[in-house]
Amino acid sequence: MPFTAIILAAGEGTRMKSHHPKVMHKVLDHPLVWWAVNSVRQAGASRVIVVVGNGADEVRSYLADADVEFVEQAERLGTGHAVRVVRDAVGSFQGPVVVTYGDSPLVRPQTISALVDATRAAHAACTVLTMEPPDPTGYGRILKDATGAVTGIVEEKDATPEQRAIRDCNSGVYCFCGGRLTANIDKVDNKNAKGEYYLTDMVGIYASMGEPVQAVACEDYRELLGVNSRSQLAVATKIMQRRINEELMAQGVTILDPDQVWVGPEVSVGMDTVLMPQTFLWGKTTVGEACTVGPNSRLENAHVGNGCVVDETIIQDSTIDNNVKCGPRAYIRGGAHFCDGSKAGTHVEIKGSEVGEGSKVPHLSYIGDARLGKNVNIGGGSITCNYDGKHKSHTEIGDHVFVGSDTMMVAPVTIGNNALVGASSCITSDVPAGALALERSKQVVIEGWADKYWEKLEKED
Repeated sequence: MPFTAIILAAGEGTRMKSHHPKVMHKVLDHPLVWWAVNSVRQAGASRVIVVVGNGADEVRSYLADADVEFVEQAERLGTGHAVRVVRDAVGSFQGPVVVTYGDSPLVRPQTISALVDATRAAHAACTVLTMEPPDPTGYGRILKDATGAVTGIVEEKDATPEQRAIRDCNSGVYCFCGGRLTANIDKVDNKNAKGEYYLTDMVGIYASMGEPVQAVACEDYRELLGVNSRSQLAVATKIMQRRINEELMAQGVTILDPDQVWVGPEVSVGMDTVLMPQTFLWGKTTVGEACTVGPNSRLENAHVGNGCVVDETIIQDSTIDNNVKCGPRAYIRGGAHFCDGSKAGTHVEIKGSEVGEGSKVPHLSYIGDARLGKNVNIGGGSITCNYDGKHKSHTEIGDHVFVGSDTMMVAPVTIGNNALVGASSCITSDVPAGALALERSKQVVIEGWADKYWEKLEKED
C-alpha cells in the first residue's frame, strides 16, 4: 500500500559555511534532498511533501519537476513544529506517514519499506527506526518495557548512567499512523531549553496514552548518518561511492580501484566493462558491455555502446555506438554521435556532429555542427569553421572522403563522396563527389637568402 512521506529540509545548515541550503550540497552528482526524495519514492511513497525554509527557492527550483509538494516552515521551531505546519497546510493525514530528512542521503528504500510494513502489521501509532552506532554519544536512547514496547526516548544529556549504557539509539526517522498523528501532533509542547517542538516527544505522548509504539532496527547504522558539515558530506559520499561500486562489481563490472571511481545512482554499466581509476560517470549515463573507460574520464548523460574504449575523455550529452575509440584527451559534447567503429583521437573536440561508421578524426582537430559519412579520414589539425560570431553553420562530408592535415572547412560547405582535400587547404566552396580540392599559396624559394640573413645578424653583433 502507498504511504505519505514528509521530508524535513528547512534547516539552516550553518556548519556547511555556504551560500546554498544544506540539502543542495551533493553526494556524488545529486543534491542531498534528491537522495531523500528518491529513497521514499522507490519505497512506494505516493505523496512526497518537502518542508522548505532556508534557501526555499533554490530547493523548489531544483525539485520543480519531481512531483513533490512543498510546505514552507517560515519559523524553524523544531521537527514537531514542522510536522504540525504540514498538517495545517495539507489537512488530515491518511494512511502511514514517514518522516525523514533531506540531509540523510544514505537511507535505503528497503529500510523505509520495512518501516512502513512493520507499522501496518502492528497497527502501531508510531514506529521508530533505531540504530546501534559504535559510539552512541550524542544520540537519544530508546526506552522499552519488559515486553519490548517502546516507552520513550531520552536524550543523552537527560539520561541516567544506566540509560546511557543502552546501545539502541534513535535515528529520528519515524512512521506514524496518519489519522492518529493528525489528532495528536498538537500535544507536542516546547517546554525545553531551546523552546522548540520535538517530534521525539510523540513517542512518550503515545506511550502515556496506551497507544502502541514499536521500534524497528536498521541493520547498518551508516544508513542513518546525517550531513551537517563538509566533513560529514565527504563521509556520506565515500559510503555511497563504495555502495554503488560494490553493486556494480557484483553485476560483473571490473573496477580496478573502487576508491578512485565515482558512479552516480542513475548510471548503468554492462558486464565485463573495466572502469579505470579517476573515472566519473554522472547523470543518466549508460555504458555497454566489454568497454574500457578511463583512466581520467568523465561521462555526463553519455550513452556508450559495447566494446568501446574511452581513454582520458570527456563525453557530455552525446552517444558513441559499438566499438568506438575515444582519446586520449578527447572532448565529445553537445549531442555528438559516433557510429560503429569510428574514432576520436588525441586532443580532438567533437561538438554536435555525427561521425559515420568507420570514420576517424585521429588527432588535434575540431569538428562542430557537421555530419561525416562512412569511412572518412580527417587529417590532423583540421577544423570546421562553423561559427561566424552570430550563426552556427553546417558542414556536410560524404562517404569515403579524405581530408588532408591542417585543413579549414568554412561552413556552410559540402564535400561530396570520394572527394580528396589536399593538406593545408581552406575550403570555402562545395567540393563535388570524386574531386580533388586544393587551396594554398604558391611556395616561393629564394636560394641563399637565409645564409646572407644570418651572416648579416652576426656582423651586427
